[in-house]
Amino acid sequence: MEPVDPAAPSTPAKPSKVAAAAKPAASGKAAATKPSKPAKPSKPAAAAKPAKPESRLAMVRRARRINRELAEVYPYAHPELDFRNPFELLVATVLSAQTTDLRVNQTTPALFAKYPTPEDLAAAVPEEVEELIRPTGFFRAKTKSIMGLAAALRDDFGGEVPGRLEDLVKLPGVGRKTAFVVLGNAFGVPGITVDTHFMRLARRWRWTESDDPVKIEAEVAEIFPKSEWTMLSHRVIFHGRRICHARKPACGACPITHLCPSYGEGETDPEKARKLLKYEKGGLPGQRLNPPPDYPGRPALPLGAAAAPDDDA
Repeated sequence: MEPVDPAAPSTPAKPSKVAAAAKPAASGKAAATKPSKPAKPSKPAAAAKPAKPESRLAMVRRARRINRELAEVYPYAHPELDFRNPFELLVATVLSAQTTDLRVNQTTPALFAKYPTPEDLAAAVPEEVEELIRPTGFFRAKTKSIMGLAAALRDDFGGEVPGRLEDLVKLPGVGRKTAFVVLGNAFGVPGITVDTHFMRLARRWRWTESDDPVKIEAEVAEIFPKSEWTMLSHRVIFHGRRICHARKPACGACPITHLCPSYGEGETDPEKARKLLKYEKGGLPGQRLNPPPDYPGRPALPLGAAAAPDDDA
C-alpha cells in the first residue's frame, strides 16, 4: 500500500448510493417530519391502603372465640387461692394484694389454724397477726384490714360473709375485685375480676382501651353473657400468669396467636418461648398447696420447703 502524501490536495470522495439515498430530496420545501408524542407521565405508585379498623361486631366475635378457645386450653381454670369457706377466701383475697397467690397459700394455713372464725380474728393481738402474715408484705396494713373486716362480720353480719356486692365493698380492705372473687367462687354469683393480669390482656386483645378497672369491668361485661363472667376471669388470669406475661409474653408458645392483635410483643421463637412458660405449662408446680382434683400440674410447696431446681418460675 502506497503512503499518503500529506501535502497532496484531497479530493472529495463520491457519496455512496446509501448516503445519497439518505439525503433529503432537493425541493423548495423542507421534508415534513412527524412530531413525536410526548411521553405520558408515569402514574404514581398506589399508596398502600390502611388496614380497615375492626368493627365492634368483629371484635365481639373475636373476643368470644378467645374465651371459647381458652376454655379448651384451661378446662381446669380455678381460683388459685386455697380456701375452705367464704371467710377464708375473703381473707386470702385481701392478703393477695401486691403478692402472689402462692405466697398467700403458704401463709394462710397457720393463720386460719389459729384464727378459724371472724370472731377469733377480730379478738386477736395485732402484733401476733402481723407476724403470721409478714411473708405477704405490707403486713401492718393488711393486719388492720383483715382484723377490721373480721370485726365488721362479727358485729354487722352475725359472723357470716355477706353474699351481696354492696355489703362486701363496705368491709375494710375489700374493693370490687375482691368482692367479685368471693361472690363468684364462694356464692356462685357471676362477676368479672379485673386484676393486673385481666387488665393487661383485655388491652392487648383490644377489648378495651381503658386502664381504669371499673371501666374495663363494664366494657368487658357488655361483650360476654353474664353466665360466662366468673369462668372468663379465671381463664384470662390463668393465661396471663402462664403464657401472656407482662414483660416477656411467650407469643411463640401461645395457642391463640391467630386471634391476638398484639402478637409479636413478646418472644415469637417457639423454642425460646417455651422456656418462658410458667406453672403447669412449664412443667412446674402451681400456686395452690391443695389444688382441685382435675388440676394437671403439681401442688405448690409449703412455706420454707426446699424447691426443686426447676421450681423457681
